[in-house]
Amino acid sequence: MKPALCLVAMGALVMDSSPQCTKQLISERFGRGSRTVDLELELQIELLRETKRKYESVLQLGRALTAHLYSLLQTQHALGDAFADLSQKSPELQEEFGYNAETQKLLCKNGETLLGAVNFFVSSINTLVTKTMEDTLMTVKQYEAARLEYDAYRTDLEELSLGPRDAGTRGRLESAQATFQAHRDKYEKLRGDVAIKLKFLEENKIKVMHKQLLLFHNAVSAYFAGNQKQLEQTLQQFNIKLRPPGAEKPSWLEEQ
Repeated sequence: MKPALCLVAMGALVMDSSPQCTKQLISERFGRGSRTVDLELELQIELLRETKRKYESVLQLGRALTAHLYSLLQTQHALGDAFADLSQKSPELQEEFGYNAETQKLLCKNGETLLGAVNFFVSSINTLVTKTMEDTLMTVKQYEAARLEYDAYRTDLEELSLGPRDAGTRGRLESAQATFQAHRDKYEKLRGDVAIKLKFLEENKIKVMHKQLLLFHNAVSAYFAGNQKQLEQTLQQFNIKLRPPGAEKPSWLEEQ
């Protein structure tokens, strides 16, 4: 039978069910235990968690914007069809209904282009948050678990070292030393892994967001300025392909 996950500390899942880890966790929670702290790394980790929360908010708002744009497009398309039908059936208002139908048709075309850009923006933010950031945070959780284990066996070794020395305790001391060293190596490795992942994550985040924010700005600005050419050029610039004409709808929400 596999060992159960028995301890939960600082958001980290701890596999070690030893009395040392249990004692260390309880001591830390009551403010009595000695805890290894890497201030610079912990500040970076907390900044990542805060950044992830903010990006999740942007992602939620982006999805809401996509839904609203899609609903607007559906309404404009239906309104354009209604104007076109009335243009054919109202000779006295044929011209007025006609150019209103054409206006709605143009707005739909531009709206679909904008929707494609916004959907691409949302998809990229989703990947950054749910995959890239989450992958780093999984390593952080492993690091935090290793830190607890490291401190637990460090404290155990210190207590044994202060105790009486006889044949029995020497054997336990040697065993504790070996166990401590193994957990120390694991902790140091994961600390290094987290530092590297945080560095690469920051570089990747800047690269991704530079592109996505430029896309979002250019697309939204062109749409509300009524600049169809610039709107289409924006999608070409970022290699965004819209669904071909006649594709089954709904289009963009299905890809969320």
